[in-house]
Amino acid sequence: MMARVVRLIFTALILFITFDSQAVTAQERTATRDGFVLEENSGKKILVFRPKVSVGAQSTGGIFEPNAEWTEQAKANIEASLLEYQTKLGNEIIVAPEVYGEDAVIVEEHMALFAAIADAVIEYQFFIGNRLPTKKRENKEGVFDWSLGPSVVDLPGADQADYALFIYNKDMYGSTGRKILQVVAILGAGIAVTSGEHKGYAGLVDLKTGDILWLNADGQMGGDVRDQEGSQKRVRQLLEEFPGSDIEEEK
Repeated sequence: MMARVVRLIFTALILFITFDSQAVTAQERTATRDGFVLEENSGKKILVFRPKVSVGAQSTGGIFEPNAEWTEQAKANIEASLLEYQTKLGNEIIVAPEVYGEDAVIVEEHMALFAAIADAVIEYQFFIGNRLPTKKRENKEGVFDWSLGPSVVDLPGADQADYALFIYNKDMYGSTGRKILQVVAILGAGIAVTSGEHKGYAGLVDLKTGDILWLNADGQMGGDVRDQEGSQKRVRQLLEEFPGSDIEEEK
């Protein structure tokens, strides 16, 4: 009896790993606005904002539980990795200034808007069945017309650059209870319950119009951002296919 239970659990885990790997592959996407080209050494300036990073645990019920220690460690790791890869972006980089008060609020609002739009792109454009009528590629070949709006001109440092690079990162690591629920759900009702969520979005935005010119948005990225090696993998994935860069896709 015990051997049968062990075999069932093992089979369920294999099925989940297979399903989860397929989901990761399906979600990873990049897109470029039609007609946009950024050549290497074009003379354009890119304003890089400090990444928005949040890390925590995923409760048994799937609720995000922030972990301050993990978040601070991930912020330090990601910022260090981003500094390393900035030199490979192929154009002049300007680090966004430290912000306080009203300026900090403006940056936070635009970062939240960027994350919300990236979520919408994944949900309604990258997945064919869910596409909004106005965003469907079959309506207009290659259409990618998402925007943060003209308020980007108010961002601190916007008057010094042509484009802005936004990076948003959110990681939920499945708790023990969540992992147990994951197995029980498969063995019982045969329902797939995910354990953990690893969102990573990077976007290049026109600082005159607010148009998103390039986007890399993935709902399940690799690399454990709580350690240095994992954060390097995450940042590399975020910047894959960045226009004008020499950052190659990780094999």
